[in-house]
Amino acid sequence: MSILEMKVPSPGESITEVEIATWLVKDGDYVEKDQPIAEVDSDKATLELPAEESGTITLKAEEGEVVEVGQVVCLIDTSAAKPEGDSAPAATAEVKAAEPAKVEAPKVEAKPAATYATGTPSPAAKKILDEKGVSASQVIGSGKDGRITKQDADFASVPAMGSTTATSGSRGSSTTKLSVLRRKVAARLVQVKNETAMLTTFNEVDMSEIFRIRKLYKEEFAQKHGVGLGFMSFFTKAVTRALKLYPDVNASIDGDYKINYDFCDISVAVSGPKGLMVPVLRNAEDMSFRGVESNIKSLAEKVRDGKITVDEMTGGTFTLTNGGTFGSMMSTPIINPPQSAILGMHNILQRPMAIDGQVVIRPMMYVALSYDHRIIDGKESVGFLVAVKEAIDNPVEHLLGGDERKGLEL
Repeated sequence: MSILEMKVPSPGESITEVEIATWLVKDGDYVEKDQPIAEVDSDKATLELPAEESGTITLKAEEGEVVEVGQVVCLIDTSAAKPEGDSAPAATAEVKAAEPAKVEAPKVEAKPAATYATGTPSPAAKKILDEKGVSASQVIGSGKDGRITKQDADFASVPAMGSTTATSGSRGSSTTKLSVLRRKVAARLVQVKNETAMLTTFNEVDMSEIFRIRKLYKEEFAQKHGVGLGFMSFFTKAVTRALKLYPDVNASIDGDYKINYDFCDISVAVSGPKGLMVPVLRNAEDMSFRGVESNIKSLAEKVRDGKITVDEMTGGTFTLTNGGTFGSMMSTPIINPPQSAILGMHNILQRPMAIDGQVVIRPMMYVALSYDHRIIDGKESVGFLVAVKEAIDNPVEHLLGGDERKGLEL
């Protein structure tokens, strides 16, 4: 008999603990080497934990439990034979005897968020209900055993004429613990708001030329490069061009020092099952349209499949986020630290515009640049956004070198 202790590997530098988000196997299952057995949440990403060897598994941590890097989370009996058929046998008696007895935590029944009043409001609550003319039987109590508190009485509604109850419909609620990733993101967002001089400036871009180019070449582009021609490649190229013109937007602040980068690592916000993640396009300034589209597609698939790594989300000098995919018309995106700026894209609407003295309908998008005013002045921020606008309004000249076919490698 040979027992392997599986310990939590380090997901990345500076990460000391993770949370067991989901066990993908049950206690006593037979697992194959490299088979994913759990999903673990760190403060930067959700990662899969693969089995180190084949054998029968015994779980040593619960779902939702926070464990230290290097802590034993399961045991694998590598001497166990692979079961025949689909069903895996329970752990052998030998293994169970060798292990210390598992002490189950006492089961605590979930207390309902609110129950109907028992008819015993607190004195302060009774006074308020009497003043409102509301019966205690018509109020939902949130105190112990359904007791009506003063706060319950404050929020109690006066029943409408002819009604018999103060409320109608479902009033249930549920409580779930935030994941390590969500808690870390929340803390970082609050930190950004508190520790940066964040300001947002707005502009609008005309998407007519990009619509024309995509309509004309999207099928040929897809056939030749095996990937679609989307909006993100145009905006990524527009951003890298603008960052070269206004390098302070591509900088970060470290205490009393400003760090400027001669490369553009563009973080692209991607919505995944575990929340918003920002994988990075390394040296995006050197990428072609095909390179941008294929890299974004690959990273987005990894995010959605839960296979993105910490290294693929570490770093970044500037962030692109597209709230327009969800219908957002306008927003003030929050900076992704330690970066100093983020560009928010929004939905595209057909709007009447004055062009050469004539009113014409154009597909327009509002764009927003949030930036850290400590190192980026208004001149740089507005100039940067105008440069992005120039490139989107006239991509053939500014992004495709004057030849749209050549610029798209067709």
